[in-house]
Amino acid sequence: MSYLKYAKKALFVLLSLSVFGNQIANAASTEIIPIKTVVVTMFEDGEAMGDDPGELQLWLERGNFSTKLDFPLGMYDLYLNKDGVLVICVGGGIPNATASIMALGLDTRFDLSKSYWLITGIAGGDPQDISLASAAWAKHIVDGDLIYQVDAREIPASWPYGIIPLGAKAPAEKPEDISTGWSLDTVSFALNSELADWAYAQTKDVKIDDSAAIKEFRALYKTYPNAQKPPFVTMGDTLSASKYWHGKHLNQWANDWLKLYGGKSANFMTSNMEDSGTLTSLMRLARIDKVDPSRIMVLRTVSNYTMAPADKETSWSITAPYPDGGFPALNTAYVVGNKVVQEIVNNWDKYENALPYEVK
Repeated sequence: MSYLKYAKKALFVLLSLSVFGNQIANAASTEIIPIKTVVVTMFEDGEAMGDDPGELQLWLERGNFSTKLDFPLGMYDLYLNKDGVLVICVGGGIPNATASIMALGLDTRFDLSKSYWLITGIAGGDPQDISLASAAWAKHIVDGDLIYQVDAREIPASWPYGIIPLGAKAPAEKPEDISTGWSLDTVSFALNSELADWAYAQTKDVKIDDSAAIKEFRALYKTYPNAQKPPFVTMGDTLSASKYWHGKHLNQWANDWLKLYGGKSANFMTSNMEDSGTLTSLMRLARIDKVDPSRIMVLRTVSNYTMAPADKETSWSITAPYPDGGFPALNTAYVVGNKVVQEIVNNWDKYENALPYEVK
């Protein structure tokens, strides 16, 4: 090898070491940010601030989220406030939620090992249980996409609906009916029930705004007493599916599905399009101690009902505009969710190393 080639090779090695050294120095000088609470929202309309709000906007406009952080692997940038609260908008649907949360969990800028997670957004509500703009804290999240589904025109007369568990041969009625040969670890997620009880206790008396538009809409559900109530806070579980389903038979399926996979105590109350993806990522991150799974909360608020009033067609109901554009439910998600966030950050000296219900 000639002297010139030796010199070029040596120069390349020196430059490479210099670049690598600078990367190490930069990494060492970057302060890892400890996060007290992550607020997970799902969608936004238009800009993050200053126009019609989605789930992200009210948090940013009402809180002091003065720091915007680039997040190229997500759907939107991240926002941080001085209290150590981080807000993410994952994007609609299970795939977006899964990808965005995994990207956040592996982001080396943050220490999420002691973070509380508040997953909060709007949802469909079962009119048998809940009313518009009401809020439900969940203990069980069950996926509704991993299924066998029969064409609606060919459902056997003895079946209540055309959906059965993977591996089954007919609609299942109890957990023992689910074939273990098709068992998947992303169908059902049980949250920390004591933390859910604590969150409910903090918020059960929160005053939720009512409006003329949601009063008028819920009055259509005259055969459903709970659907006619002014907004309230309760406890109820959620079914996650990327498809936007609707109707009384599917509403029955959702109720059955929650008990089938969540157990007898599970009660379907809200429908969402992201949470099984979010929980899949969080539980994987927990395997490598990036996330504490005992610190996850799910709050869903009702923008619409999951089936039609008794005297209207399902085809009308599924496309009916949300009363007030869904704003009452968006507002509830912030008002109720922020009550818990503020309780955590204001008492971080207690809740950093102990769960709230453990603190005497």
